[in-house]
Amino acid sequence: MGRYSPITTSDQELMLAKLGLSSIDDLYKQVSKDLLIDGLDIPSGKSEMEVRQIMTDLAAKNKVYRSIFRGAGAYNHYIPALVKQIVSKEEFLTTYTPYQAEISQGVLQSIFEYQTMICQLTGMEIANASIYDGATAAAEAVNMTMTRKQNKILISETVHPMTIETIQTYANSVNNEVIIVPQKDGVTDVEKLAAMLEDDVACFVLQQPNYFGQIEEAEKIGALLKENKQKFIMSINPVAGVKLKTPFECQADIATGEGQPLGLDLAFGGPYLGFLAASKEFLHKIPGRIVGETEDTEGKRGYVLTLQAREQHIRRERASSNICSNQAHCALTASVYMTVMGPEGLKDVARQCYSKTHYLADALTQIPTIELKYPGEFFHEFVTTSTKPAIDILEKLDEENILGGYPLNETDILWCATEMNSKEDIDRLASIVKEVM
Repeated sequence: MGRYSPITTSDQELMLAKLGLSSIDDLYKQVSKDLLIDGLDIPSGKSEMEVRQIMTDLAAKNKVYRSIFRGAGAYNHYIPALVKQIVSKEEFLTTYTPYQAEISQGVLQSIFEYQTMICQLTGMEIANASIYDGATAAAEAVNMTMTRKQNKILISETVHPMTIETIQTYANSVNNEVIIVPQKDGVTDVEKLAAMLEDDVACFVLQQPNYFGQIEEAEKIGALLKENKQKFIMSINPVAGVKLKTPFECQADIATGEGQPLGLDLAFGGPYLGFLAASKEFLHKIPGRIVGETEDTEGKRGYVLTLQAREQHIRRERASSNICSNQAHCALTASVYMTVMGPEGLKDVARQCYSKTHYLADALTQIPTIELKYPGEFFHEFVTTSTKPAIDILEKLDEENILGGYPLNETDILWCATEMNSKEDIDRLASIVKEVM
């Protein structure tokens, strides 16, 4: 690894002046003050060894839960040791943007294989080299469907709130209108959706399974949108996608999703991986880069950057997207994870997630005054409601070193189980919740 040369104080001042800021603190104005700290209390004159011990003691204050039953967009899956062993190699950690194909064959091949796997997972014809996260991928997908005559965006109320917020942020900057389609019994109200499909609607965004864990009528919705000639954007959980109908089978035009379940640690919220795939119709609209396979003059197989809009680099005011990079290392990790697990391994993960979550739901609903919030089928998340405040249940589980579900409000909890939760873990959680009730 090469030496790191930090920028000088004058360099920092120049960059801040260019941004119209007076200090580095101005960069964090959007962050809640209760999340910020004014430096670490480390006495001056300490040696490297002493500072390391202080930092180790601080890190020890973090709580690492024995069991995790929370999802809501980030999931606790098992990552085989081989995955981290491979992606930790120095040549993968130090790769740079592969503009010069002749010296970048390794990273180009890894991106090509990632794109191929995403196409296989979604059933779509093309995929890009990845995007920053699932919410950004959905927002970029929406941008791909906008036209002068169609600038309204329909989003199901059952889509993850952070994804909705990200799409709204994108839309506000270009005066596109975002309209929320209401839910009924935890899934999209298809009748309401049908009534809202006016001529100026460009697309509809659906999440499968949705934020509440429910399985949506994606095929029915896809047929409805196809009939009305509006674009269908389908955001999927990649683990659930192994068992459910693919976006292609549901007649989706664009498929997106959060790739964190594919071998990436929870990692305090990032870095994560947004995947984006589409039909060939969107080949010249898809943001970021696409790597293709070719042959050189000697007939040898090679990889190149096949397609990337120049406007994303040099004429940015005319670009439909300003994304000109990708999450290369996260995408590599996802590729290695899918390769190590193999098709049967991925199916087994999906089967375990499904069966263990249904076992958890049965165990919780056997407790008096706890019931399922929604009646529909679910994959590996579900919502319960009870007469007891959600915070009472979750605080008791926290005392027992268990991270419970995500509180949606005072009485409703979004639970999740994966292959990481054993039968003993689930039985213990149900026993503790029963005591609280």
